[in-house]
Amino acid sequence: MNGRLAHAQAVHFGFNRGTVIYFAVDHDATVEDMPHILEYFRGVTSGLGSKGKRYVHGVYGSRNVCAQVTQESYAAYSFVSGMSWGFSGNLGFPLPANRSFNQIKEYQVTNGGDTFMLDRDVHRPKSDQGQGDINRPSSAAAELITNIDELYSLAVSYGDGDPNRPVTDFYRQNDYADTQWKTLIGDVDRAFIDYAESRGAKLVSEFTDPFTGQVMGAEHLLATVAGHTVWPPLSDRGKANQGDVTGWGGDLMTFYGEWRRDSDSYASGYAYCTERLGKINVEPTFAFRDLIEDADGFLLSERVRSGTPITTALREHYQQTGGATRFRDFRVKRFNTSQTTSEDAGHHMLTSTDVPIINLGRIVLEQQRGGLNMVLSHLLPDDMLREFCRGFAETLTAHAGLEAGSQAKMRSNHARLFTDGKA
Repeated sequence: MNGRLAHAQAVHFGFNRGTVIYFAVDHDATVEDMPHILEYFRGVTSGLGSKGKRYVHGVYGSRNVCAQVTQESYAAYSFVSGMSWGFSGNLGFPLPANRSFNQIKEYQVTNGGDTFMLDRDVHRPKSDQGQGDINRPSSAAAELITNIDELYSLAVSYGDGDPNRPVTDFYRQNDYADTQWKTLIGDVDRAFIDYAESRGAKLVSEFTDPFTGQVMGAEHLLATVAGHTVWPPLSDRGKANQGDVTGWGGDLMTFYGEWRRDSDSYASGYAYCTERLGKINVEPTFAFRDLIEDADGFLLSERVRSGTPITTALREHYQQTGGATRFRDFRVKRFNTSQTTSEDAGHHMLTSTDVPIINLGRIVLEQQRGGLNMVLSHLLPDDMLREFCRGFAETLTAHAGLEAGSQAKMRSNHARLFTDGKA
């Protein structure tokens, strides 16, 4: 509930995509309190996720609270209540590695006849930079391409290996470089990020897809490109790997958790997928926008792995016609156009325990959406899970079919949206 309310208020006040919202544990939490606190933050992540993952959660509290919440819920940043020196959670515990602010002093401010208390905080460089404006409009795809062109040129001049990787690192730096992502595909190049920022580089947080008019998250898109580039698909396309987790596979995990959360209303996983997965006017964690980002991220990575600079891959995809056949191409290149292969890959993503980071990450993502008492996907009766995976596979097939019949509309959208980005 609080995640959804926070999202609504952030939208009301015009905060931009990617803003960190700090949820507070403003008391001396003890060991006995931690299970309840962690369950609360699972609800927070579920609530924010159900509203399209526009905002990122952080945690405010003692050092111990911040560290444990970060470990269990992957909070982006910690705001440490360091001024509360009597909190047991601040005694003997180190500052959390992901701290952005540390509250160190309270002092009195007088302004005319008004007197109030104000906190003084220490900010850790290269952490949460906050927001410098509000109601930032989404960029056009042309602006994103120009931005990536500039970053690619900086990566070339930086001169440390393949310039495609520093570009995706720059876009991963805020939301896709935590411990889980580092374990999946490696850390980002902080030296390049400093180099690029010192030369004025900034990232485009969201842009308008010129074919559908959907507002897309550029950071998630480029993180997915990075994941599939590091981990190409397996030769057996009915199986999934770490690269898939960074795109469609990770979204399928969270969506499974949502289904189990809602299973009292939706006993059938197949019905849940056909009614809620990849929809425009429904707000699950695997909405239409997410499906586009997953498909595009995979297709762009295919070009990059074949030797195409990411600048060229983006231009050909969004400036030319690649986005008009994205779902068809995604099914062809990732799943061999086979609905059975799509179903098998989804099933493998949700059941395989061969790779510890995938297994652990799946448990975390599912429980964040479904709660601690849910039945994890690899423990669900197989016939029920197969129905859920069939719903996923048929959704991909349906989108490819709708896409084929919408070419005239998408060409019209492209003529209008590629440059100005206005829906």
